[in-house]
Amino acid sequence: MGVDRSSVRYVSHRPDQAPLMLRIRDLAATRTRYGYFRIYILLRREGWFVNHKRVYRLYRDDGLSLRLKKPRRNVSAVNRDRQPAAAAANEMWSMDFVSDALFDGRRLRALTVVDAFTREALAIHVDQGIKGEQVVEVMARISSIRGAPRTIRVDNGPEFISKALDRWAYENGVTLDFSRPGKPTDNAFVESFNGRLRDECLNTHWFLSLEDARAKIEAWRRDYNESRPHGAVSLMRTRLHTMHLGL
Repeated sequence: MGVDRSSVRYVSHRPDQAPLMLRIRDLAATRTRYGYFRIYILLRREGWFVNHKRVYRLYRDDGLSLRLKKPRRNVSAVNRDRQPAAAAANEMWSMDFVSDALFDGRRLRALTVVDAFTREALAIHVDQGIKGEQVVEVMARISSIRGAPRTIRVDNGPEFISKALDRWAYENGVTLDFSRPGKPTDNAFVESFNGRLRDECLNTHWFLSLEDARAKIEAWRRDYNESRPHGAVSLMRTRLHTMHLGL
């Protein structure tokens, strides 16, 4: 047949790519806005000795390219189990953004950070524009006082998928738990907190300047932590007091 015997008898010794492909799919599912190179970096951190060109080939062959994704409005929720709830203080933080405006129409944004176990508002950082580097500064400031958490729950906003936050989390042993697209309930604690912030503070104040907004929002945060009655906490204290009295 005119075929060399070595070609007929050749047995491929290439390693099985299935485990690597499964891990790439898992990372792409949990980091829905990460491209192949950032997934490659995560793989290297986990100990996969793999070339970025192989990651790119498998990434494209499986149809994971960001350019091939459907518009967000047509994307179904990622099939991923919800993470367990926090069991202790400072174990899990949740953070998100709230938007508002000054009296003259200039926009402002507030980064809210909440302890998912104690419901304490750890910080509300207010500025006219907040980038990933500023999110890292807030995280570093809180961590210098309380220590870094084990997990931070976030959505897939550009500030939270930034390289700056990803590097800070890696260097401090923090896991970024991204919400599933279309599932805001994955980060329900901070969503609930943001609703109270808007209802009790943002909707009841005029902000004359950025400094004025920072002062009023910080005053509300302190009152929220120190004086405001929290339904779940108050109910638990009432039950413990009743049990102590033997009623």
